Amino acid sequence: MKTFTAKPADISHDWHIVDASGVPLGRLASLVAQLIRGKHKPTYTPHMDGGDFVVVVNTSKVRLTGRKLTNKVYFGHTGYMGHERFTAARDLLAKHPERVIEKAVFGMLPKTSLAKQKLRGKLKVYPGPEHPHAAQQPKPFSVTPSKATA
Repeated sequence: MKTFTAKPADISHDWHIVDASGVPLGRLASLVAQLIRGKHKPTYTPHMDGGDFVVVVNTSKVRLTGRKLTNKVYFGHTGYMGHERFTAARDLLAKHPERVIEKAVFGMLPKTSLAKQKLRGKLKVYPGPEHPHAAQQPKPFSVTPSKATA
């Protein structure tokens, strides 16, 4: 029996919509990263872009468990010496909730050029319930909140 390797003709890209309201951030990010990479498909091949497009809505309602809302900080640098910028998760969630999801999903992807390309093109994040991708007919993907943290 030969090992299966996906060819470009074997790959199809679907659209999924994920509602982030009430879902813990890490659980949401890991499931979205699996969808973007295509690990949920039997035709998964690590070096090919076989993942699906993911639309995440209601990102302003994502849940951070424990003390992460106050203690978690995001690092940024301007490029000048000593110009580090630290932003609390509470502030970033209030101003740009889509960036919290993007950073969490990027942390779950492997650090390769293919991962950056997948994140840029396949992840669509919106703070509210409206999105402009209705023409693609995305399939709803349910992420249930964990029973232990609910």
